[in-house]
Amino acid sequence: MKIEDLLRRVPREAFVPDVVWVRRDDGWAVPLRRADDPDRWLELVRSDDSIITQVDDGATERGVWPTSSASAPSIVATMLEALDVEAGMKVLEIGTGTGYNAALLAELAGPRNVTSVEIDAGPAEQARAALARVGCDVQVVTADGTHGHAANAPYDRVIATAAVCRLPYAWVRQTRPGGLILAPWGPTFHPDDPLVVLTTGEDGTAEGRFTCPAWFMPMRDQRMPQDVRHRTRKRWEEMGEPAVSRFGLTVTATTQHIWLDRPDNLVSPTLPDGTG
Repeated sequence: MKIEDLLRRVPREAFVPDVVWVRRDDGWAVPLRRADDPDRWLELVRSDDSIITQVDDGATERGVWPTSSASAPSIVATMLEALDVEAGMKVLEIGTGTGYNAALLAELAGPRNVTSVEIDAGPAEQARAALARVGCDVQVVTADGTHGHAANAPYDRVIATAAVCRLPYAWVRQTRPGGLILAPWGPTFHPDDPLVVLTTGEDGTAEGRFTCPAWFMPMRDQRMPQDVRHRTRKRWEEMGEPAVSRFGLTVTATTQHIWLDRPDNLVSPTLPDGTG
């Protein structure tokens, strides 16, 4: 099935909550309630924009930092194309969010083949309800996605919808040899938060290249200081601003290396504490 056909088949509005968040001119994010302004809500849902569904880990009146969202349909399509899911594959999603992406994955992989992990109980329950309403058989687990979900492993595909600056090795361990892991990466070596696509090996390693900008919110235990992006941009400029596709990543049980052009040409990333 073509991804563009899939996006038309599964309606986004069935998963976006009735209360979303919009940014005011003064910088605050405030609630937009479907009941108060249904036309504006629907316009936002049918746009190619990301939609903030939670701020500041659960604020109710106003907030600053988005902490959960519905991704823009265009980046959803890009990630699904890269993940290359086929019918019958077992898929692990890290970061359920609204449940929309899990529903799309289930259409591709088939019923009972998708496990989705969400750290926040509120969004997890909303996603379960939305998936049930459309008759989509996905197991949503409320847990820390850093650990994957070993009970249903091994998986053919693993996809994260939150950015990492260090790939949890549990994801590699729970992926079949030859399987794919797709994750957004934080601004540790390139300022554009790119996606990385890794192939797992028989030896317990995973290796692959970065592809395109994605700009996802970070996993909660991998949030970084605000000045990291500035430091990373400065170092990237000093390197001559190499294209993101020239970078790659190798992950083993004990080490992780970002490299430029070839695996033996290592790049020193900005560390999660802002150093490096």
